[in-house]
Amino acid sequence: MTRRYFLHTLAFVAAALVAGLPAAGTAATNAGTGPILVLGDSLSAEYGLKRGSGWVALLDQRLREQKLAREIINASISGETSAGGRSRIADLLGRHHPSLVVVELGGNDALRGLDLTVTERNLREIIAMARASGARTLLIGIQVPPNYGRAYTDRFSAMFRSVADAEKTPLVPFFLDGVADRIDMFQGDRIHPTEAAQPRLLDNVWPQLQPLLAGRTTK
Repeated sequence: MTRRYFLHTLAFVAAALVAGLPAAGTAATNAGTGPILVLGDSLSAEYGLKRGSGWVALLDQRLREQKLAREIINASISGETSAGGRSRIADLLGRHHPSLVVVELGGNDALRGLDLTVTERNLREIIAMARASGARTLLIGIQVPPNYGRAYTDRFSAMFRSVADAEKTPLVPFFLDGVADRIDMFQGDRIHPTEAAQPRLLDNVWPQLQPLLAGRTTK
């Protein structure tokens, strides 16, 4: 971590604390019982799907079936970027006091051709703020189509691992694993998965998410 990044993040977290972020340990005291906050984009916001059919809603069902009922706050917004998530995270942490924050952002940054250095910094700041509040974190990685060019796609994919390693948070390597190569699993825009694909998305997240629910970590 560079001195510049450290000072930038420290100032950002300090400002969030002044703005009403819960003190470290607040969410940790609710480990296993506190809310789960999902901070994502259209892939988590049920874009083009009927309400209650997305992977986040399916997660709620699975937790109830396994007697692990937890409140889930789906703060995902279609079109959201990492910058948008960074601008909202302090307020969300202050209002909901989650014990677990799932971050599914970055795809729209790539679609808009945004500077990945900035995207990486935003993701790291979101995770750092969540952890400063006492919440555990999980980062969901995404990949972009090969038409973006090999250099860009490789760098974009590696960015999520870099963030996860730097912030010591578990990572779902590829959210659309098992879906990306199936045209029938996408809506007409060929960007957003169909309702039929949602169970697979949940299954991709579950191996990394389940240990966190029990207060363990896969890192």
